[in-house]
Amino acid sequence: MAAGETTDQAALLPGSEASERTSTAPLDHSERRQLDHIRRFGTTGSLILAAGAFGAGANPVINPLYGARLLGLLTRMPTVAMAICWLGMLMIVAAWLWLGLLCRPGRERILGVGQLARTAAMWALPLALCPPLFSTDMYSYLAQSEVAARGLNPYLVSPAIGLGVDHPFTTNVPNIWRDTPSPYGPLFLMFGQLISRLIGDNVIFGVLIWRVVMLCGLALAIWAIPRLARRCGVHPAAALWLSVANPIVLFHVISGMHNEALMVGIMLAAIELGLRFQTVPGTIGTGVLLTIAGAIKPPGWIALGFFGIYLVLLKGGRWRELLRTGGLLGAVFLATMTVITVGSGWGLGWIDTFDVPNRVKTFMAPLSAFGMTGGGVSTLLGLGNQTDAMLVITKLIGYAIVGGVCLWMLWLSFRGRIHPLVAMGATYLTLALAVPVLWPWYLLWSVVPLALSTNSSRFRITATAICAAVSLLIPPTGAGFVLRAYQIPLAVSAALIAFTITVVLVRHRMPVLWPTLDRVRQVKQ
Repeated sequence: MAAGETTDQAALLPGSEASERTSTAPLDHSERRQLDHIRRFGTTGSLILAAGAFGAGANPVINPLYGARLLGLLTRMPTVAMAICWLGMLMIVAAWLWLGLLCRPGRERILGVGQLARTAAMWALPLALCPPLFSTDMYSYLAQSEVAARGLNPYLVSPAIGLGVDHPFTTNVPNIWRDTPSPYGPLFLMFGQLISRLIGDNVIFGVLIWRVVMLCGLALAIWAIPRLARRCGVHPAAALWLSVANPIVLFHVISGMHNEALMVGIMLAAIELGLRFQTVPGTIGTGVLLTIAGAIKPPGWIALGFFGIYLVLLKGGRWRELLRTGGLLGAVFLATMTVITVGSGWGLGWIDTFDVPNRVKTFMAPLSAFGMTGGGVSTLLGLGNQTDAMLVITKLIGYAIVGGVCLWMLWLSFRGRIHPLVAMGATYLTLALAVPVLWPWYLLWSVVPLALSTNSSRFRITATAICAAVSLLIPPTGAGFVLRAYQIPLAVSAALIAFTITVVLVRHRMPVLWPTLDRVRQVKQ
C-alpha cells in the first residue's frame, strides 16, 4: 500500500487494530437514566407523528377513515393534523440529537448496540404501523407494478394508459407521474409484479405489503452496518445512530417506503459477505447481489467498483489483481443484467427511462437551482426564457462531475490514500448533489456508507446538522399546497410553540447539546 495512507486505512488489513478502537465502557447510571428519558421523548414524538398521519399523511385519495366518528376526526381538521405531525417530527429530531451525544466516537463511555437498536425500534414501530407519510411514491410502485402484471411494458406504458385514469392505483398517483413510464430498475418491477398478483386492486393491502418489503431491506442494512463498521474502526453504535436511527430513515424509509431501503440493504449486505468470503465464488456471488441492487435502483451499481478496489487492496493492491478482479466483476455484471433483461421481457427500455425523475424541477438540487436562476435572469434581461436550455447544460455538467469524481475516488482508494467505503460515500454524495433532482432520501446513498467507515468529527457534525434540517423540509402529506399554502405556516407555528414548551419541561433530564453550555454549568457548580 501507499506510504501516505490514512490511519483508517489500516482497517483494510486483517488483524489490524481497528477492533481496538471500537471497544469502550458502557454507560454509567446517570447516562442510562438520560437514555431512558431520550427513549420516552422520541417514542412520544413517534406516537404523535403516527396519530397525525391519519389526517395529514400521504393517505389514499379515497380515505377509508373519512367520516368515521373518532378515527376520522383528524381527516376533517387537516391544519391541526399537520401541526401534530410537525410536533412529532421536531420531537424525534431532538431525541435523535440527544441520543447522538451518548454514542459520539471518542467518548469514554458509549451506549451499546443493543441499547441503540431497542431505542430505534421503539421510535420506528409507530411509524411502521401508521398510514404513509412524506411521499406518495408507494402509489406509483403499485400502479407501475400493476401495469407490468398485466403483461404491458412499464417502460413504454404509463399508469394512465395501462390501467385507466379511474383505476384505484392510478387515482392515487400524482398527476405529473400518471402519464410517465417507470423510472425504476427491471428487477424492482419484476418483484412488483408478484405483489400485484397477490393484492389485486386493494390499495391499503398493497401499501402494507410494500412496507414489509422495505423493512426487510432495512433489516439487511442493520445486519451489515455494525460488521462493516468494525472493519473500519468505527464503533457500531455510532454508525447505527447516524445511519439507521437517522430521522431521514424513520421518515422516508420506514414511513415513506422508498426503495432506497432495498438498494442500500442489499448493497451493504453484499459487501460484508464479499469481504467475509474472499474466494472466487464469493466474489461472483457478491457481484450478482450488487448488480441486483442496481437493478432495483441504478445508483447501486457504483458499489461494484469500490468493492472491487477493497478486494484488490486486501490481496496486495497489485495491478494484476486489479485487472483480474475488475474483469471478473465486469463479466458478472454483464451476465446478471443480461439474465434480468431477457427474463423481464421488456428489453433495454430501462435505460431510456433513467431521466424520468428529472422532469421535476426543484431548487433543492444545486445545479438545477443554478439553471433555473439563470433562466430567470435571461428573462429579466430580455433574452427570452432559457430555463430549459440552462437545465440541459447543468444536467450534462452534473453527469460529467459525477463521472470525474467517481474515477478520481476509485484511483485514490486504489492508491491507498482513502478508504474504499469512504470513497464510495463521497461518490454517492457527489451523485446526490449533482443530479437534476434532489430529495432528502437521496442523502442516504452517501450518509450510510460514510457513517460506518469514518470517525471524522467534521463529517459527523456536518452530516448531523444537514440530516436534522433536511428531515424537516418535506411536509407530512408529501404533496404540494398550491391552494392551501396558508396551512403550513399555521401548522408549523403551532408545532414550534408546543415543541418549545415541551423541551423547556424536560431540558434538565436530557444531555446538554452544546458543550460550551455544559462547561458553563460545571463552572457554576
